[in-house]
Amino acid sequence: MTTHLLDVDGISKSFPGVQALKDVRFRLDRGEVLALVGENGAGKSSLMKILSGIYTKDDGTIRFEGKEIEIDGPRAAQALGISIIHQEMNLMPHLTVAQNIYIGREPRGLGGFVLRERALNKKAGELLRRLRIDLDPRQEVGELTVAKQQMVEIAKALSVDSKVLIMDEPTSSLTASESETLFRLIEGLKADGTGIIYISHRMEELGRIADRVTVIRDGRYVGTLEKGSFDVPTIIEMMVGRHIDENARPATIDTHDNDVVLKVENLSTRSLVTDVSFELRRGEILGFAGLMGAGRTEVARAIIGADPKTSGTITVNGKAVGITKPTDAVRHGIGYLSEDRKALGLLLGQTVSENILLPSLPNFTNPLGFVQPAKGRNVAKRYVDQLKIKTPSVQQVTKLLSGGNQQKVVIAKWLERDCDILIFDEPTRGIDVGAKDEIYALLTDLAARGKSIIVISSELPEVLRLSHRIAVMATGRITGFLDNEKATQNSVMELATRGHE
Repeated sequence: MTTHLLDVDGISKSFPGVQALKDVRFRLDRGEVLALVGENGAGKSSLMKILSGIYTKDDGTIRFEGKEIEIDGPRAAQALGISIIHQEMNLMPHLTVAQNIYIGREPRGLGGFVLRERALNKKAGELLRRLRIDLDPRQEVGELTVAKQQMVEIAKALSVDSKVLIMDEPTSSLTASESETLFRLIEGLKADGTGIIYISHRMEELGRIADRVTVIRDGRYVGTLEKGSFDVPTIIEMMVGRHIDENARPATIDTHDNDVVLKVENLSTRSLVTDVSFELRRGEILGFAGLMGAGRTEVARAIIGADPKTSGTITVNGKAVGITKPTDAVRHGIGYLSEDRKALGLLLGQTVSENILLPSLPNFTNPLGFVQPAKGRNVAKRYVDQLKIKTPSVQQVTKLLSGGNQQKVVIAKWLERDCDILIFDEPTRGIDVGAKDEIYALLTDLAARGKSIIVISSELPEVLRLSHRIAVMATGRITGFLDNEKATQNSVMELATRGHE
């Protein structure tokens, strides 16, 4: 009988009002990558938290190297050789790269009372060089970009002698070249006999690195596919229980005669954006494409007043407006959904209902200024049903929802605020294909109802799927516009790599 590195059988876990896992099973062998996939809320993260000792299972068995084990905490998991790279980063921004990597395991002298900073930096530098990660171990993590912080997380997890490495959406904030660096690391770890559990919503990655794919849906095991027998459409259908056409395009509609609701002329900022001009018409979805650092988010932040502009005019419904802060933008009917929903889009410690109602709170108060909670809960329940937000109730604390459902809460709050112009920055980042399809349908429906939408996305298939027109940026400038029916990934990339014209 073959002894697997890790054998999980019959795992169940429930929380108040939610059955997160029910009879889930999978196995992991040495030197292989097992991709674990499923929709948001399917139970992937709960299962990984059980393996890493954050949660305790209610039922089932876990065998590690043939022996049944109980993982009663993160230290127990680490002692066994099980490490995890979480989807949401867990770094201390005021500490250096080296201090974050080896926190709790720093080289010390004088009986453990003195931190040997030079030895710590040397040790971290050697690790980073071995992993081919270009970072200064002495730099504070808070000064790094999100992508580089993710590389610190990866180095931290690989700094211990891991037999099982769990990667939860490790490429969600990485560029293509950084992702390739990670994939090379994975190949090296496989060669050393490390077993890797890889969770990702990026279906194109699975064929690149996965040896097998295990699918779970609604907290239950669906099936496992061996390498050579899985393809993206089959995996997606197993995940969502229905067929999804990934190559769909928006219906061809002519918005050229519609009113211009937003006109941006010669917009520039101190840091990057240079002489950006475009128009957005009623009922139109205008996509913004480009490589990382092209300036797409910076344009959005300048429009809403989050970043100061150095020149340019913004016209809403034919009238020039002065927008110097985000509240000005909201007052003029512009809602912005940030790419960083946790830091800028939600109050994680508040309930689903409170988050949905926050921008529209005056509508839910009585003449004396007291909030009317029953009225607010009814409105929040309507959005929970409409957007299919998976939550036990509207009184659930938002931080306990999955990433995809948190994003739906952000969308709900701007729908309730009834903004006519909506800017979606990476609207489906960290969201599974099933939830993506629902959000795509929602955005298309909003446009059909007369809302005007800007979609900023790093995923070209997403831009092509949603947009009636596409504005392509490079190095802070718009390098061209494409009508959707004529746009291809190649034509977008040609403009995205063109640079200054």
